[in-house]
Amino acid sequence: MKQPNIIFILADDLGPWALGTSGNEDIITPNIDQLAEEGIKFDDFFCASPVCSPARASLMTGKIPSQHGVHDWVQDGEGLEEIEYLEGQVAYTDILTQHGYRCGLSGKWHLGKSSKVQKSFDHFFAHKSGSGPYYNAPFYRNGKFEIAEGYVTDVITDDAIHFINETHTMDKPFYLSVAYTAPHSPWINNHPQEYLDLYKDCAFKSIPDDQRHPDAIYLTDMVEEDLHGNLSGYFAATTAMDTNIGKIIDTLNDLGIKKDTLIIFSSDNGFSCGQHGYWGKGNGTYPINMYDESVKVPFIVSHEGYTPKGLVSKELLSAYDFFPTILDYVGIDYELDNSYPGKSFASSLRTGSSTKRDYVFDEYGPNRMIRSEDYKYIKRYPVGPDELYNLNEDPKEYNNLIKEYKDMYHEVANVLRFDLERWFFKYVNPEIDGAKEAVYGSGQVNKAGLWSKGKVSHADADFVIREEHKSQ
Repeated sequence: MKQPNIIFILADDLGPWALGTSGNEDIITPNIDQLAEEGIKFDDFFCASPVCSPARASLMTGKIPSQHGVHDWVQDGEGLEEIEYLEGQVAYTDILTQHGYRCGLSGKWHLGKSSKVQKSFDHFFAHKSGSGPYYNAPFYRNGKFEIAEGYVTDVITDDAIHFINETHTMDKPFYLSVAYTAPHSPWINNHPQEYLDLYKDCAFKSIPDDQRHPDAIYLTDMVEEDLHGNLSGYFAATTAMDTNIGKIIDTLNDLGIKKDTLIIFSSDNGFSCGQHGYWGKGNGTYPINMYDESVKVPFIVSHEGYTPKGLVSKELLSAYDFFPTILDYVGIDYELDNSYPGKSFASSLRTGSSTKRDYVFDEYGPNRMIRSEDYKYIKRYPVGPDELYNLNEDPKEYNNLIKEYKDMYHEVANVLRFDLERWFFKYVNPEIDGAKEAVYGSGQVNKAGLWSKGKVSHADADFVIREEHKSQ
């Protein structure tokens, strides 16, 4: 196999439940569903952190947040836009470029300093921040600022298609990251009527009527003011993205290069639209949550003629496995040192085979998760509250067994806690250890830990108030 082109389509805040291929009968996603029919759908794929910036940093670097130092979503207000969070770190696009790939980004970056072309990208059309209104969004095109007129999902797609048309005739393969802001908020008055009309009379039977979560915060309050409107917006944003993915696939077919192209679809983190009684991801509650709705993401891979068709895999995988896998699949021999926590699953893409893995791990500041096929244990530093779920008996994670005074569950919790702490001890850089970071889910404003050189790293309510006062 010659080195294939790679298109990595990344949604923003998309729970895997919100796809037709996952059994959702409300949502309209024919193009993503078709990708799953033509390739492999991984049903147990997890982000490395249930919020956008650290999740994306882990995809890029193959490292966990306590190694790359991005622990929360990156704020980009006045005085913060020049922070380059992955400065000096190796991304897989650096290695692809060294091995002859032309690399492009169309869409969301959200890892700081979008005004600078980073990580060996030849084309860098990066959203200024990462979210915001869907019309007339701010972008940097290879370092030059512009307001991109139109609906942002269309804008990102048009740029991606231009890159494909420009690059496919070159005597080299290409890598393209198509990083949508959809279906991230806002959902009201932000999407074309043609998509909203599809859900005008939808009963949204795919959304459970769960009691409000006791730890739910502001986003849930906002949504409850117009529940049907926000659900319509979320679903409409997803369908608009799916339609645009169809345009990209049509372009590949028209150019005759679909068989030469590995297509990957995923999301940065999961999302809850009322499951467990909250709206959001990890920071949709406080304390921060690690429910599967937050940490599990869709992951679909299709390479016509090379990947098995219609396969559904239950292999436990994580975003920190993506870096070694993408290089392995295209035949780049990159030796991983012991600091990389992930392993390549390229053999699963080629043959459908899977390897047994005991655990996947997740972190969001001082909140950490270890998950096996049978159990999930969540440790919150320094003093909890901790959680334990039996996923066979309680797959929806409603019954926290840590509260049960049963010897069996105490022993399970002790084993999982030991394995969790041993794993993180192996990989954490103590200079930027998330367990020691004051992460509230309100945003990161500087590099973490010792890398901040004494400055505040993470925003809390008081920090936000101070910054707003300074700008007035």
